[in-house]
Amino acid sequence: MDKVKVLSVNISEKKGEIKDPVKEIVITEQGVENDAHAGDWHRQVSLLAKESIEKFEEVLGRKLGFGEFAENITTEGITLYTMKPGDKLNIGNVEMEVTQIGKKCHGDGCAIFSQVGKCVMPKEGIFAKVVKTGTIKPGDEIIYTSQE
Repeated sequence: MDKVKVLSVNISEKKGEIKDPVKEIVITEQGVENDAHAGDWHRQVSLLAKESIEKFEEVLGRKLGFGEFAENITTEGITLYTMKPGDKLNIGNVEMEVTQIGKKCHGDGCAIFSQVGKCVMPKEGIFAKVVKTGTIKPGDEIIYTSQE
């Protein structure tokens, strides 16, 4: 099996916008530093797999960039949406706990939906809260631990 890893880390200053890839993200107790979704809640960090993005590229008939679905972390080699709340993700020195699989789609009220035309996050994106802080960058290995 290929290594499970981070392909891209992405941030945006406003909610509902496409996130821009950056060199690294700092994970604080509130989530991703300088990201609109950081805060004291259960969806501090969003993750989406490259494999899910590729499925939507086929549907849309065009290439999509990392962060276009507003994910903070783009992964490779793991099926994120099969995880369960309570499962753990360790990336470098960061530890996160999965809190939610998917989310409600805001449709036309969302800049991402308006620009991309569809959204994969409602079905295949996942959300996590921070357990241990640190820094994450592309190429970092992901270690997944099921709560079961």
